[in-house]
Amino acid sequence: MKIAVLISGSGRTLKNFIDLVAEGSLDVQIKLVISSSPEAGGLEFASAAGIASAVLERKDYDSHDAYGEAIFGRCRDAEVELVAMAGFLKLAPVPDDFAGRVVNIHPSLIPSFCGHGMYGHHVHQAVLDYGCKITGLTVHFVDNEYDAGPIIWQQPVPVFDDDTADTLAARVFDAEKEAYPHVLGLLAAGRIKLEGRKVTIGRR
Repeated sequence: MKIAVLISGSGRTLKNFIDLVAEGSLDVQIKLVISSSPEAGGLEFASAAGIASAVLERKDYDSHDAYGEAIFGRCRDAEVELVAMAGFLKLAPVPDDFAGRVVNIHPSLIPSFCGHGMYGHHVHQAVLDYGCKITGLTVHFVDNEYDAGPIIWQQPVPVFDDDTADTLAARVFDAEKEAYPHVLGLLAAGRIKLEGRKVTIGRR
């Protein structure tokens, strides 16, 4: 399965994908990396792996729609089958021809601690401030609202009494490193079916 990966920062999820592809445990081909920032560290991972990349900054476009069209236009040109958001922090509306072909991972159990402005450290601190004993991650299809698309996969992660936002983030990311590639593998194998908001995972 040919994919594009959208990033905004360090690119550690992208690096995980690249490493798993290289060792043969993730059956996808990363055709394109698009970053919303020229400073994103993930661009270096793409370059080192020989993956084509592009920087598209939101400030260069008059509207969200124009920005989304530019991003997905690049994905069309690269003939990708799926777009995986990996720490991509900008709103890029999904055009009709990519509906059901864009996925994202969020570091909480949606619908808790999600939506506009809830990303990274902000999510984990909110979990701690609320006194949660369980948090986790959610892999979901992307629609045109923040963190609102149909849920594909959720995985719980414990919250410990002595956690900080940083220690909790590290534990959630360890789970993300397994869960997100697992979902990509299910998608590549054609095992995921979307009907309305309901996602079912079929057998091989």
